[in-house]
Amino acid sequence: MQLRYFAVPPRKSALAGKHADEPATERRQAPASPLATQPQVAAQPAMALAAAREPEPRRPAAAPQRERSAPDPRAILDSIGQTVYDWDLDSDRIQWGPNAESVFGFNNLGAISTGRAYAECLSPDSENSPYEAIARSNASDEGMGVAFQICYGIVPPDHARQATIWIEDTGRWFAGPDGRPAHAHGLIRVITERDRLERQLVFKSRFDPLTGVLNRANLLEQSTHFFAMAAKRKQSFAAMLIGVDNLFMLNRTYGYDVADEVIAGLAKRLRANCRERDLLARYAGNKFGLALENCDGPELRAAGERLIEVVASSPFETSAGPVPVSLRIGGAVAPRNGRSAHVLFQHAEEALDLARQPGAARLVAYEPSLAREDSRMRALKISDEIVSALHEGRILIALQPLVRAATGKPALHEALMRLRRADGSLAALASVLPTAEKSGLIQMIDQRVLELALKKLADYPDMRIAVNVSGQTLHAPDFFSRLRALLDPEPELARRLTIELTETCAIEDVEATIKAVAAIKEFGAQVAMDDFGSGHTSFKNLRRFDFDLVKIDGAFVQNMSRSEDDRFFVRTLIDLARHVGIPVVAEWVEDQDTADMLRDWGVDYLQGDFFAAATVTGDPHPAA
Repeated sequence: MQLRYFAVPPRKSALAGKHADEPATERRQAPASPLATQPQVAAQPAMALAAAREPEPRRPAAAPQRERSAPDPRAILDSIGQTVYDWDLDSDRIQWGPNAESVFGFNNLGAISTGRAYAECLSPDSENSPYEAIARSNASDEGMGVAFQICYGIVPPDHARQATIWIEDTGRWFAGPDGRPAHAHGLIRVITERDRLERQLVFKSRFDPLTGVLNRANLLEQSTHFFAMAAKRKQSFAAMLIGVDNLFMLNRTYGYDVADEVIAGLAKRLRANCRERDLLARYAGNKFGLALENCDGPELRAAGERLIEVVASSPFETSAGPVPVSLRIGGAVAPRNGRSAHVLFQHAEEALDLARQPGAARLVAYEPSLAREDSRMRALKISDEIVSALHEGRILIALQPLVRAATGKPALHEALMRLRRADGSLAALASVLPTAEKSGLIQMIDQRVLELALKKLADYPDMRIAVNVSGQTLHAPDFFSRLRALLDPEPELARRLTIELTETCAIEDVEATIKAVAAIKEFGAQVAMDDFGSGHTSFKNLRRFDFDLVKIDGAFVQNMSRSEDDRFFVRTLIDLARHVGIPVVAEWVEDQDTADMLRDWGVDYLQGDFFAAATVTGDPHPAA
């Protein structure tokens, strides 16, 4: 909603009577002023405004050796980049603190001396405004005033080309005799730099930093609109997964930097040969995803063959010279091959796997086949193995320490699930966990891991353990009753237990997650966000979730020494988490340089094979 002005319609003053015709600024001196009648806490911003204007009374000269000059309120506000204001809604006059010009950074403060004038400077990108928060508030003033805190952008008057100044406005409004807002005072803080970092974080979470195209999560999200459009228009659309041949050899032959140049160049060439409304994304390290609007099976084949030919027609110019590239493509057509984005691209990936087989065609379109049946049979076999392992006690936990960055001493341990096969070997989790998620067995695994972790806590009174819980488990109707049953025999164990939720799980249902976090904390346990940076968590939600720890996604930490983008992203995540006072864990730390860098940036805890690998047998030394 675009707001043109702040002022509410004129009405009789709260100080109506014999002074009703006096100027508003004089009427405010009367005892009935909201600032005079409200408690001292509510009036702090206005008190700061008054103190900044009036000189501090001189102290008696009785003890000169002990005399200390009173702090200058204006200097204090200047030092923290804040100013105060007082808004009389009756007259629509805004009285700014004496340091407002330096805080806002422009000289014509008189141009925003009314609510109407201030509103005209409101940036169209703003989602909130003082007018909405105060004049249109639905809250009631019960005598203490009504607190508010909003963020919005201001474009300085007569400086249309100047960048928007982003503001955090915290204050309290007070009602007149009619119950409507009559007066407000508040504290202004410029948060332009914080807003810039948040916007960069949003960009990083939705776009691939190397190529500038969509990332996988954003592609899947936007592809859902294609389903609605296809149903409305009775059309098909296609999904492609485009794989780069032998990226491993490119990395090994030319180095990671040159391989990154090839990936970035490939993104530009693919984008140049797609239609404007087609969606292009970096799906994984060497794979691009493409959603083609209004595209059937024959058109899918024609588009894929054209892309293969265009990419192979000329090498990519890099700092190491020309580098030739060839592609493999798997495709699927919706809605015939899938009625959701996840299923559609899963089928495209199965087709790409077939295209990568020796002697296969470079382009394969998905069709139900023996390969699909083989995949289904493998999933059934893994499901049977999980059930057997649960019944026979072959689900284990491996403990990996999280060390304090300052001392290198273990602070807590993460319990990682392991499945031991009947022959004694450990199963690869890359195949076990996805199958467990799809089959619904993940809840039984999470239950067993919690049982094992609590037993370990009971055996080692000085140990603290963090346990991962899937989204299916967290949002299951009986999760908290089962957790209570586990903790009832020894409820004191909860204070040494941390439940980890992935960022993706947290944002699937924000309100449900907020309630779940609160419920877990009622048991006395702590809650951590795992894989921070992999999803779309907003700054606002990060504060609402009330997590005790955030763990930066190891995929960004692992590659920090080679990627400037990852270094920037990790540091941004650290700054944002620390800004809201949440301790930070960096996982997948694999070398000394990365550990030193993270320690210098203020990370609280470090985790990775550089310090200690996760171990199943034997017990690590309990955390100090």
